[in-house]
Amino acid sequence: MLTKLNILIMGGDARNLEIITRLSSEGAKVFLVGFDQLSFSEPTIVQTRLDEMDLHSIDAIILPVAGTDLSGEVEATYSEKPVILSEKLVAQTKEHCIIYTGTSNTFLDNLAHSNNRKLVKLFARDDIAVYNSIPTAEGALKLAIEQTDVTVHGADVMVLGFGRVGKTVARLFDAVGATVTVGARKAADIARITEMGLEAMQLSDLEKNISSIDICINTIPYPIVDSKVITEMRQTTLIIDLASSPGGTDFGFAEKRGVKALHALGLPGKTAPKTAGRIIGEVIVELMVENRKFIN
Repeated sequence: MLTKLNILIMGGDARNLEIITRLSSEGAKVFLVGFDQLSFSEPTIVQTRLDEMDLHSIDAIILPVAGTDLSGEVEATYSEKPVILSEKLVAQTKEHCIIYTGTSNTFLDNLAHSNNRKLVKLFARDDIAVYNSIPTAEGALKLAIEQTDVTVHGADVMVLGFGRVGKTVARLFDAVGATVTVGARKAADIARITEMGLEAMQLSDLEKNISSIDICINTIPYPIVDSKVITEMRQTTLIIDLASSPGGTDFGFAEKRGVKALHALGLPGKTAPKTAGRIIGEVIVELMVENRKFIN
């Protein structure tokens, strides 16, 4: 139980609604900023404004998945007013206050460091990344169905990268009947891909193997689907890039050549926000319970 915790949730999307519910169910007092368009009936959930809060009581701050921009502003889907995380705000929190975010940037890193506050980057954790790979893969499948005029069953699909997302994507597309080729660099990954009954390919051979592919799904945050690779593609090939910004595809060249290329960011929040929010909420609760000295 988190009955002695005061938690500030700043902005967010539908995923944060699940996090709010989860923390409230554990008895935490949850202060909300950036949810003006919604209402909550639970007595442990308090809608407020930053200028009305006693920030000295705050044990934890939970930011949206994307963290902040470089000026400290956070995404606030349910508010028309800007929500800003500032140096002054963080300095007023308890010394043991922990800031939870999905991803970070130099502004957020420096803010936490200068105030000696712990910053937890949730999406750097293997457990969340693996769980999130499920709605990501389902979102990629949805896009493949919507954006092509052939069935995925029987299609030639190439998955680039065999990390946490690549594995799940490859399994899902194989399960629905696609012929799946997976590109990887490590010998151990090539062996595992082969063991799974999929076609394995060295990434160095991408250019000469791309011409027959119907759907190319990239998970590598590195410029790998470049102009040379795109030149060898058929114009009917669909590129779905799942890599974090700026992705691994030359989107400009793809457009010039008439190849449809989608940079599909944030699929868990778009495809299955309830599931994605529950995943994040469960991990946050687990971290807070583990950190006993943090719970007053």
